[in-house]
Amino acid sequence: MEQRNTATSARPIRCKAAVSKAAGQPLEMEEVEVAPPRAHEVRVKILCTSLCHTDLTFWRMKGFPAMYPSILGHEAVGVVESVGDHVEEVAVGDTVVPVFLAQCGDCDDCLSARSNICSTLPPAAGTGMPRDGTTRFSLAATGEPVHNFIAVSSFVEYTVVDVAHVVKVGGALPLEKACLLSCGVSTGVGAAWKVAAVEAGSTVAVFGLGTVGLAVAQGSKMRGAKRIIGVDLNPDKFVIEAGDYRQGRP
Repeated sequence: MEQRNTATSARPIRCKAAVSKAAGQPLEMEEVEVAPPRAHEVRVKILCTSLCHTDLTFWRMKGFPAMYPSILGHEAVGVVESVGDHVEEVAVGDTVVPVFLAQCGDCDDCLSARSNICSTLPPAAGTGMPRDGTTRFSLAATGEPVHNFIAVSSFVEYTVVDVAHVVKVGGALPLEKACLLSCGVSTGVGAAWKVAAVEAGSTVAVFGLGTVGLAVAQGSKMRGAKRIIGVDLNPDKFVIEAGDYRQGRP
């Protein structure tokens, strides 16, 4: 029988989180309490998370109406620990990647090949869960609410994410690479595949060979580009790339 740790059987979990308490100030390690998932939500044990420049951007913002304390982070991979009511897409034990853009699968935009912006759960810079605006985090010592970050919050050992914001992936993927699928890789591949619509046999120039730039190169290769030119001011990037190609990695 399939294991199913539901919201009715799940209990709050206390764990460590890197908490942002003020713009531009160092994150502080705190014990937080993570509530069980509600309907259409899953609680995920974070196995690996990475740092995206978007995290730095929001962390530095002083004029933005952010709410503190909050838990940043949105590039991650983890394992489903428990599920709320009406969750059928994933089960306990599944390896998942949380994503900040929802995919309800039913609205006109999700069903269209020309859009990736869900109209049922549109992206927002709010600090709560997508369906009710509340948070599942609180400081263990005081009970003070800790706010969510763009529907993910991955700088924590356990997080709660709407099921429309998770994608099931194969467990064999290396964790340090799987977490990049959350943002950097999907952004770069999507830029080549959807936005630029790179044509087979074309020549592509990629400016900046970070995570997104390398993903653009990969997406261009997948689209059939004949020649891909990488441009970057950091010579170390070319040493890394040369090593990858000598070992047969794309």
